[in-house]
Amino acid sequence: MRILVDATAVPADRGGVGRYVDALLPALTDLHLEVVVVCQPRDVDLLRTIAPAARLVAAPALTAKRPVRMLWEQLGLPRVARRVHADVLLSPHYTMPVRPGLPVVVTLHDATFFSHPELHSPIKARFFRRAIRYAVRHAAALVVPSQATATEVVRFAGADAAQFHVAYHGVDTTIFHPVDDAERARVRATLDIGERPYVAFLGTLEPRKNVPALIRGWVAATDGRDEALVMAGGPGWDTEVEPTLAALPEHKVARRTGYLPLEDLPGFLSGARVVAYPSLGEGFGLPVLEAMACGAAVLTTRELSLPEVGGDAVAYCGTDDTSIGRELRALLADDERRADLSTAALQRAATFTWDAAARVHVSAFESANTRSVRTNPASR
Repeated sequence: MRILVDATAVPADRGGVGRYVDALLPALTDLHLEVVVVCQPRDVDLLRTIAPAARLVAAPALTAKRPVRMLWEQLGLPRVARRVHADVLLSPHYTMPVRPGLPVVVTLHDATFFSHPELHSPIKARFFRRAIRYAVRHAAALVVPSQATATEVVRFAGADAAQFHVAYHGVDTTIFHPVDDAERARVRATLDIGERPYVAFLGTLEPRKNVPALIRGWVAATDGRDEALVMAGGPGWDTEVEPTLAALPEHKVARRTGYLPLEDLPGFLSGARVVAYPSLGEGFGLPVLEAMACGAAVLTTRELSLPEVGGDAVAYCGTDDTSIGRELRALLADDERRADLSTAALQRAATFTWDAAARVHVSAFESANTRSVRTNPASR
């Protein structure tokens, strides 16, 4: 099979879909799959380095603008598929052409647009609900990063469970791994917290990450203790974060770092006393896996996919600040438990590989290539 991967949806800052595509492509070519990637011109050099065995096709430069990209997906992408004689198209970010002319595999990363619409802007939630429903009806196969996501899509969009291929994300252990004290100290010096121990959070400050509850829980958990709170990641759109920080007692130390360089993340995660990720729901929860791979003691919730990632190798809390504070305080006070979780986390994280994810994708491609899809316009 010749697989065409539409990488034009990858944002300039790479983002979640970028991390997924960047890791998946070399894993697919390592399986000796014939892969053609259509991407934005700015990404050609990077993808040539990441996946040298793939054939690259540059989309028009104007696809950097989202409305143009969406139009080009409908009109230009099918022409590329015909020109390169692709057998299957992988659309890695929810949307697909209406008339693709070949079987399409669509990746659905998240179903919280249905289950937790209040956590997204109304426009975004409507757009992605529509895209998911269309993919359910017309894609030849669906890839999801967790069983929880598949279950939620079946529940809300009426999908057939047989359409789904669950491909857990992998973690790049050449990047995410425990580091030595010198590297931890180097990263700590950039955080503006002095010599204090710290609780780490990694992720965009969006409502479903539940950061205001984390801040309040951290205040309660560290009453009489000295741990700082350091929040790394994009600024997001949670309007409650700033007021919650403004209400902190004067002696509490909380820092927002913005994006940290990728090379700093292992030192940041493995240097934390606890990595806290009290999300209200995730399609997968990559920061939890990355923290586990760094040997961190992780505190997260049992919402949606997170137990599939953490298993017995993380500690759990509820989503309210009282529960977060109670469980965080217990974990901060228990050196032995944190050490046990660190060991278990490293062992569990090692089972999540991009090779395994790529093999599930191949199964999806094979299914799409052989299945007679009644609802695909190209098959009518």
